[in-house]
Amino acid sequence: MRPLAHSYCLCSNLTFLYKTLAFAPGIPIRHRNSSLAKVLDNVGMATQGSRSQIELVVDTTTTTTTSTVSNSFSNYQHSTSFTTLLISVLTKLHAGYFRISLSLGSQALLWKTIITSEQDTTTLPHVLSTLPSAAVYALWSLSLFTLVLLSLLYLLRCFFFFKMVKAEFLHPVGVNYLFAPWISWLLLLESAPFLAPKTALYFVLWWVFAVPMMVLDVKIYGQWLTKGKRVLSSAAGNPTSQLSVIGNLVGAQAAAHMGWKECALWLFSVGMVHYVVLLVTLYQRLSGRDGVPVLLRPVLFLFIAAPSVASLAWESIVGTFDTASKMLFFLSLFLFLSLICRPRLFRRSMKRFNVAWWAYSFPITALALVSTDYAEEVKGTFSHILMLLLLALSVLVSLALTMFTLLNSNMLLPDTYI
Repeated sequence: MRPLAHSYCLCSNLTFLYKTLAFAPGIPIRHRNSSLAKVLDNVGMATQGSRSQIELVVDTTTTTTTSTVSNSFSNYQHSTSFTTLLISVLTKLHAGYFRISLSLGSQALLWKTIITSEQDTTTLPHVLSTLPSAAVYALWSLSLFTLVLLSLLYLLRCFFFFKMVKAEFLHPVGVNYLFAPWISWLLLLESAPFLAPKTALYFVLWWVFAVPMMVLDVKIYGQWLTKGKRVLSSAAGNPTSQLSVIGNLVGAQAAAHMGWKECALWLFSVGMVHYVVLLVTLYQRLSGRDGVPVLLRPVLFLFIAAPSVASLAWESIVGTFDTASKMLFFLSLFLFLSLICRPRLFRRSMKRFNVAWWAYSFPITALALVSTDYAEEVKGTFSHILMLLLLALSVLVSLALTMFTLLNSNMLLPDTYI
């Protein structure tokens, strides 16, 4: 501190002498400059030892302050960028993104069914049953991670942007996608490789995932029943309305696995009665009216999903793949052939990637699931070839959608509702 104080005193004296000589009247400019030069020479020697200490103190303080300010500003920028990104995601994310978890969950159930199936060793599908169980665990874990991530983001959307969620709930099409998260959870529950159906945890989780769907059933089906033909035509005239039926059927299948046959039959009855209403309403749309926008035309594949899941649910209830299950399988197979024979219908929707593409995967996977049961029941080369073709198509579609999603992640959250 002493050298610093000494230097401060010298600097003060130097300033006083400079002002005195510079503004003293009657002294020529030449004498002023020479006097100032002498003073500076004398002071320079005296302050030489302390100057480095002064500069060291000043530089250290300045560097520390600058570093602190820079770190604070950098942290502020990072936090602001993260907040902006999170807000952007929450405002654009809607229940339709659960198509992804729906597809992955059905794939996990498909491969669990294949590995645990009791196929004859002389048949072609026996090769598939030799796949390692680690692959099923990996696929199920990926499905669980995706569903948990989407669920957490949607919970944040409910908390911070409740008005947007309310708008989805009141929208005649958007409300149908609110069934997708609960269907995804039920599919993961059925495909869990470590949880037996008749355990207490399975019972509890079934109630947690099934009750919200029952509440949505009361809301949607009550509106159809009480608000007249106009509401029914606008709400049920869109293929996405079949998600409510699929939710009941998946819940019935899970209940049948637990041994709750009466509960399963009740859910199956509610779903199938309203499926008949939906099918008739969708067939009776005006011929000149295109009820499905171009970008949403992949949801037409939900026509395949409902009878396929119904066939699986009925088999779980009665215990065998009987005539009714076969009829529903043949219906879904016919609808599948009807759609794939019209590629021009989907050409415009495939020009640019969007999340609606994931609507292809779940219905095809559900059809492949039914084909495995059909191949077990009907022994023959044709049934097994049909199963292998549907399995290959299901896997290829899921892999292609995953790759397209990873390569076009910047287009996954567009500004428009899809």
